[in-house]
Amino acid sequence: MEEYVRIIDYLPQGMPGGGFSKKEPVCYGIGEEEFKLFELTPKAGSKITMGDRVYVGESRNLRTQIDHIKKRVGFNDLTSTAQSEMEYAVADIVAAHPQRFVRFYNEAGPISMRKHLLEELPGLGKKSMEAIIKEREKGKFKDFQDLTARVPLVKNPDKLIASRIVQEISDSDMKRYIFVSK
Repeated sequence: MEEYVRIIDYLPQGMPGGGFSKKEPVCYGIGEEEFKLFELTPKAGSKITMGDRVYVGESRNLRTQIDHIKKRVGFNDLTSTAQSEMEYAVADIVAAHPQRFVRFYNEAGPISMRKHLLEELPGLGKKSMEAIIKEREKGKFKDFQDLTARVPLVKNPDKLIASRIVQEISDSDMKRYIFVSK
């Protein structure tokens, strides 16, 4: 269960179109742990902006902005704004939890005789993968800056992770999910 989500779209007047019935505000969010996508109902009078980190966990008294999770949604169910904002929210999540993702660089192993899990990151080829493995044998990477300093071929390791996460969320035909819970 996701405890916190990042808001990627907020519609205070509800979904556009439809009849004349009373529309309730709605927002879309992406979970920080498993990157699940949700349609959320905010509490009345909540001041919500895109990019906000809000609590949606079990404890009702900690939920100050969100009343309830309406439903889990897929990428294609999101508004176009939510789809475009998702990239920024994922980058914020990766930046907020660097040790979790540096651990991936430290622990990723081979998938088969010919392919390594590191090669699943968009933009990371065999040379970069071999350089990462060679450097991590000398010692684990402390953070993204340490990785970049020790493996100059890899310029933005955090962006590679974020790009892979967005790819896993938006492409329903992925063979392998590394970061996203399906």
